[in-house]
Amino acid sequence: MRRGHQWQDGSGVLWVPGSEALSLEIAASRDTRRRGLLGRPGIDGALLITRCSGVHTFQMQFTIDVAYLDGDLRVVDVHTLKPGRLGRPRLRARHVLEAEGGAMAAWGVSKGVRLRVDSSD
Repeated sequence: MRRGHQWQDGSGVLWVPGSEALSLEIAASRDTRRRGLLGRPGIDGALLITRCSGVHTFQMQFTIDVAYLDGDLRVVDVHTLKPGRLGRPRLRARHVLEAEGGAMAAWGVSKGVRLRVDSSD
């Protein structure tokens, strides 16, 4: 992924160095970004929210891991948020990756790691 890529709602594949390909949903439109994971009991894989620097877990049903990504998909920070929390925005973040709590550590997603996304757009 290069800077300036215009993401569209849909699906794709997330590549984490040293891990297998992971299922990915992409939320790029205003409505899908706002909806995120709200009202869902869980997620298989991850959700990429593009053009986003902060999230909340109000009305969420499960704990999530949040990776804040810069324009090159390098991880700026990773946090776990329980339901009912407000995540602090990260100034360098351009995208947010969400997954079920514990998934990021299992996949090897940590600060400084550069991810790759292959979208089906």
